[in-house]
Amino acid sequence: MKKISIIYWSGTGNTELMAKAMEEGLGDVQVELISVEQATVDHVLQADGVALGCPSMGAEELEEEVMEPFICELESEDLKGKPVILFGSYGWGDGEWMEDWQERMKNLGVHLIDEGLIVHEEPTEEGLLQCKELAMRLAEVVKK
Repeated sequence: MKKISIIYWSGTGNTELMAKAMEEGLGDVQVELISVEQATVDHVLQADGVALGCPSMGAEELEEEVMEPFICELESEDLKGKPVILFGSYGWGDGEWMEDWQERMKNLGVHLIDEGLIVHEEPTEEGLLQCKELAMRLAEVVKK
């Protein structure tokens, strides 16, 4: 069975809600839903696909104490072709943190399935549905 790791950081719970909605959208694949504090690089390397979630922090940046160091660790690994989706919530700004994150991941050679999904503040029903749909697209790619 194919395996997808959903690794996220959430300060207010909004990104966690998005991660849980993604888990619901994955259907018949093995899913690991992991807070980044508990995650290791092996959770990424051993998965067939990965969803990474982090809200916008500070001046539109990734959370700097746990998520940023985790992404830095990934930058030293061979992730070429790994199917990946990115997601997160934000309270201000215009999504620049997600654009920067997408660029970093593209530079690693990952296969970004779609644009990063950003949701303003707490996800609405529509936002949660978008999470499930994005996760389903990841699962479709992983199963091929």
